[in-house]
Amino acid sequence: MKKRALSLMLVMAMTAGMLAGCGTKDAADTKEDAGKEETAKEEVKEDDTDLEAEITWWNYPNFAAVDETAGKYEQGIIEAFNEKYPNIKVNIEMIDFASGPEKVTNAIQGGTVCDVLFDAPGRIIQYGKDGVLADLDDMFTEEFVADVDNEKLINACYVGDNAWMYPISSAPFLMAFNKTQLEEFGLLDMINLEGDRSWTVDQYQALIKALKEKGANGAVMFCVSQGGDQGTRAMLANLSGTPITNDDLTEYTINSDAAVEALQMIVDNVKDGYMLNGSAQDGTASIEEFVSGRSSNAILFSPGVYNNNKAKMEFEPVFLPFPTPEGVDPALEYLIDGFCVFDNGDENKIAASKLLIDFICNDAEWGPKNVVQTGTFPVRQSFGNLYEGDENMTYLASLTKYYSTYYNTIDGFAEMRTYWFPMLQAVLSGEDVKTALDGFVEQANQSIANAQ
Repeated sequence: MKKRALSLMLVMAMTAGMLAGCGTKDAADTKEDAGKEETAKEEVKEDDTDLEAEITWWNYPNFAAVDETAGKYEQGIIEAFNEKYPNIKVNIEMIDFASGPEKVTNAIQGGTVCDVLFDAPGRIIQYGKDGVLADLDDMFTEEFVADVDNEKLINACYVGDNAWMYPISSAPFLMAFNKTQLEEFGLLDMINLEGDRSWTVDQYQALIKALKEKGANGAVMFCVSQGGDQGTRAMLANLSGTPITNDDLTEYTINSDAAVEALQMIVDNVKDGYMLNGSAQDGTASIEEFVSGRSSNAILFSPGVYNNNKAKMEFEPVFLPFPTPEGVDPALEYLIDGFCVFDNGDENKIAASKLLIDFICNDAEWGPKNVVQTGTFPVRQSFGNLYEGDENMTYLASLTKYYSTYYNTIDGFAEMRTYWFPMLQAVLSGEDVKTALDGFVEQANQSIANAQ
């Protein structure tokens, strides 16, 4: 990959050691004389300020809309960016989560894809594996990696030595209950509101049975499609204490005896009315059931979902990690928000794209502001607590210690997802749980081989 010599990020990379850890580069001492280094940086900054380019940024609705106007907030970012880089024209185009992935794929095939995309590793890493992205490794300076201080987050952006995504924020996926309803039913003391709020499978089972006795609907076990499927996988992994994959991302492991037992418990919960059969619903529909108050709890919730729906929620939610067997820590799946740059064959466009990403993520004013607008948490520890006074958000920010191995970048991930929800539909329709789960793992492991 050719790299633009005048790029600010490249100069920073020349003065920083290579990254340490699995999937990142080994540390190496490449520092120059301090005086020469600062002079070089000043020269590059001046050159970058004068850089001329026109780039296109495609953005999913990750930022909360201003005045319900799509793209208005993003336009404000661009205007601020242009105060610093007046010769870089940025065209913003909003895309949606339903049709956006197909639009990107078609644009890649047609040679009309954008320069910058704001998305998540699951798709971005695949674009990198397909060979259509510019390497962002030069943006991962020693200072940045040390500030993030989370190997799992950094590694989720890499394949080998290539960084295909630059992260800005993260947030856990977990459960939520209708706290107002629990108080009305006198059941609030059945959940743990102290510390990390961890709780056991037995405590969870007791609560959902008590809610059923009060006439409340349980959570939706949704499985009509891939939408939100990370929630159902996380639930099974936590109830059983079994990881979805091994740490090396070489095989799926979610068919242990404990996982079979936990999935049977989920099936029985649906049969007994403690949970709702979601064979005709996806994750979005299950969230709507909870947000509207029709379900007492949800197995797919996140800070971003809360941020986008709290204005219409007529009750107070309480976030909880998934229940686990006695003595087992929660293992949370999580969102990582970040950017990629498509290599459209123009080094000026690549350099300009990196400058835009650096501004969005790291500008002293706009970096923290942009994180808050996503309703998530900064990957940079130096940004501190951006939600002072918000009990829910302050609690959620503390859960990074329970982030599990990020497997969305595993080879064949997209194919694996096509086998997950039919397996859930099958067991909810009466198929033997062990047979179905073993069949899923066999297919999922084959998807790794197929991708390789």
